[in-house]
Parts: sequence; structure tokens; C-alpha cells
Amino acid sequence: MKLKILITILLSLLIIKESFSQFAPHSFIMTQDRKMGKVEANGTPSNNSISDMIIEGDTVWLGTDNGVSVSTDRGTSWTNFGGTTTFGSESVSAIGYNNGIFWAATAHTTTENGQDLPTGSGLKYTSDGGKTWISIPQPVDKQSDSIVTYGINNLRALPVTVDVQNIIYDIAFTPGTIWIATFAGGLRKSTDMGQTWQRVVLPPDNLDSIKPTDTLNFCLQPVSGTFCSGDNLNYRVFSVISTNDSTLYVGTADGINKSTDGGISWVKFTHTNENNPISGNFVTALGFNQYDSTVWGATWQADGSTEFYGVSFSSDGGLNWKTSLNGEKAHNFAFGDSGEVISCTDDGAFRTKDNGINWVLPNSIIDASTNISLISNSVYSSAFQGNSVWVGTSDGLARIDENSSGNMWSGTWKVFYASQPVSSKSQSYAFPNPFDPRTDILKIKYSTGGQSVPVTIRIFNFSMNLVRTVIENAQRGNPSHLVDNSNGIIDYWDGKDANGNIVPNGVYFYRVDAGSNAPVYGKILVVQ
Repeated sequence: MKLKILITILLSLLIIKESFSQFAPHSFIMTQDRKMGKVEANGTPSNNSISDMIIEGDTVWLGTDNGVSVSTDRGTSWTNFGGTTTFGSESVSAIGYNNGIFWAATAHTTTENGQDLPTGSGLKYTSDGGKTWISIPQPVDKQSDSIVTYGINNLRALPVTVDVQNIIYDIAFTPGTIWIATFAGGLRKSTDMGQTWQRVVLPPDNLDSIKPTDTLNFCLQPVSGTFCSGDNLNYRVFSVISTNDSTLYVGTADGINKSTDGGISWVKFTHTNENNPISGNFVTALGFNQYDSTVWGATWQADGSTEFYGVSFSSDGGLNWKTSLNGEKAHNFAFGDSGEVISCTDDGAFRTKDNGINWVLPNSIIDASTNISLISNSVYSSAFQGNSVWVGTSDGLARIDENSSGNMWSGTWKVFYASQPVSSKSQSYAFPNPFDPRTDILKIKYSTGGQSVPVTIRIFNFSMNLVRTVIENAQRGNPSHLVDNSNGIIDYWDGKDANGNIVPNGVYFYRVDAGSNAPVYGKILVVQ
């Protein structure tokens, strides 16, 4: 499974429409990079927020905050679908690949009562590498879809009739069937390539298992309301994987659900119903390590006082779980051919060869040619490709070509960084802008005209008093800090003054002195 972002989880409850009432959603808010618009660059992906990736041979598929990007030559060149008529301004919330067909779920942000809320906008798939796409609307119910038949039972079901909070966070496949985790829309499946969808019945919160021969009386809905009084965290679905033709695992806000009969009967694993349980019931991601048949979950703290953030994994089909990376918020997993596991977290890409006994982080991610580094610690996706490992963050993509030492994260890094071009030495811009130093790093982009020259960058306040010298007479350009084919250079400001304190809100200016070129100025708005 993937997560998305994103894409962080809001644990506070949000009031939206009466039909949904309250639940704890992912926050799917457009980033500042997204607001920059379409990036015209063949040498990089379309956006720096990489929510997920899938690798098939030499082909790398990326889900980004600006549509889909694909490379068929291990990153040498990219085809970007963000900003096209197919994807418009949509972000990608989930991707999947099955039998030569690539799937992408899309989403955007809707403002409701002053709240920015995630809104699903459907699925797209291609069977020819992106030359043509088929679009599928976001699955919704009719108002009359208030009964679901499950075995001998006719169960009341809240119709999910809107797209707000109805967003696809994961995609899985079994023969002839596509499965989607749609948060407020629950778990759904299609046997006709997305033309029609069925709601899948999972156990309610008060039951640990269900089967069609049980006599049942509960309501399919994520929250209590006027339709039913039941409040089911297990119908807030975030993740789904298949481990063989008939076995599925589904992660919700109430644990991990397992079916061995193609999604008909279910058993639920929670933090409280097993002797060796998962760390927390908020399951944001699932993964399956084929090397040793272990199931992995990103298991966050939900409501229970004894729950905790971490990763949980089971080698016996969920009967017993081990936990690791206690305190870490995981978003995704990647698995190597030799059994290695990468857990993508807010604090980096943790990697283990011994099932979570020891974990190793990269010391730093710096491009060996340009010295451009990935600043963000938030890693949302990763994948193995031969002797290479890819890492997708909230602020860029990187690949390490590992050497033969056998040490994890030992090799040469290549950083892919997308940004709008600067066409001349007199142009410059800073992003994100407005800029919040608590959550981001300001990027200042300028040009040295293709030359290697000494560069000094200074920050001034509104009264033009010097706040900080970011770099002084540092050699830049050809190739130092070069990020694209337009001679663009990137440098960073962390929002701090010369004493290491975060600056107050307000208007600031930067000055770039590059060699003998005329100084270039720009404005920054700091908002915390």
C-alpha cells in the first residue's frame, strides 16, 4: 500500500456533511509546489511530492501531487501527465499495476465550512504506457442504495452520495477484480474494470469476524447519524493488499481485516483482541514481503490509551504480530528480492535486513554530480530496482546506485528535482511563497547563465536590514546545484536569522549576487 500525500493523517475529527458527520481523514491539501502549476521538464518528474511509485523492469511509474510521471529508462527522461487534459489539476492519491495496466486514483481539495477537505475524483487507467487513458468517475451511491445483502442478511447501509471525504487511498487486484480503499466510501470492488462497483461488508467495530451464514444486525456506515446510530471506525478504510488470488488484507481506523475467500468472510486483528497484537488500530498502509511471506502494517495510534505508533508485521497470517520502529509514523513499505524491507516514515526511509531488529537510515541524500540534496525527512514511497533503490519524499525524488560492499545505503545518489525554469540571468523566484519555516524549506531559484561562478545570497527584512547571509562566495553552476536543463540553480533558506532563530511573520527580500552579473532580488512572505 501507499500513502499518500501526502499526505499526513489528521487525527482530529472534522465536521462535514450530515450524511458523514465526523471521522478522522487524511489531509489531502495541495502543496505549494502543486500551486506552481505544470512543470515543463523532461529531465525530472512533474512534481516533487512523490506519493507512491511502482517499478516494472526499467519503467518507473510515479504518483505525484501533479498527476502521473513515468520513465522507461531508469530516470534519464520522464513523460509527465500532470496538467494535461487527462489529469487536469488533479493530484494522485493511489496507483496500482496489474497485467500490464497502470491505474491512478485522483483527488483534489474542497473547502467546506472553512475546512480544506480531501475529495475524490475517480480513477484512470492505461494499457499502452500512457498514450491513451480511460477515465472512471469516483464511485458513489444512489440515495436509494440503503440496503446491502450479505449472506442471509439484509443490512442497512448509509449511501455515500458525495465525493468529499470519499477518496481512494489504495488499490489492489485479484483475478478479475479490482479493490479500492475509499475512506468514507469503505472497501469497494469491481469485476468490470470500474464500470460498476460493489460495497464490501467488513466486520463492524463490535465484531471480530463475520461470515455470510451469521445472523447479523448492524449498519454499514463510518459514523453515527440520522440514518443509523452505529459509529464504525472499521468502515473508514485506508489500505488494501492481496497476497494471493483469494487472500486480502484491509487496513482501517479499527485494525486489520483478513479474508481468505475473496472478500466474503472476514476476521479482524486489533490492538486488543490478540495476545501479540498490532501497535495501533489506525492502519494507514499495508505491504506483503514475498521473500518470507510476512505482512507489514503501518499501525498508528487511534483511540486506545495503550496503542502506539510503529510498524507491525506477522509471519503467520496475522495470528501473531511483532512491532518495531516504536513511535514512528510510517506511510509505506518497499521490499527487496533478498528480503530487505524499507519503511517510509516522517523521519526518513528506515531499512532492515533482519525483520526489524536493526534499522538503517541514509546518512544524507546528496546528488554526487550537482550537490543538490533532499531536504525533507518525510518519505512517502520507495522501491527497489536491481542494485538501485528509489526514494520519494514530500520534496523530491532520489535514486541510489549501490556499490558491491553490501552495506545498506552505500553508493551514488542521483536527485531529481522539478521546478519552473528561469529563462535568463535576470530572473529568479522563491517557493513555497508564502513560506512557513516550521514546516518547509524555502527554495531560491536563479541562473548563472551556465557558468560556474561565486554566489552570495542574503536575506533582508522589510526595512532592508540584513537578517542572514545564506551563502557567501559559494561556487555555483555547471554543475553545482544545477537542477534542470535551463541552467537553473537552487539554494535554500530555513527561515532562520543569523542567530538561529525563526524569523517573525512578515515580508522579506533576498538578493542573489552571482559572479559579475547584476544583483537579482526577490520577495518572500513568511507566514506561520
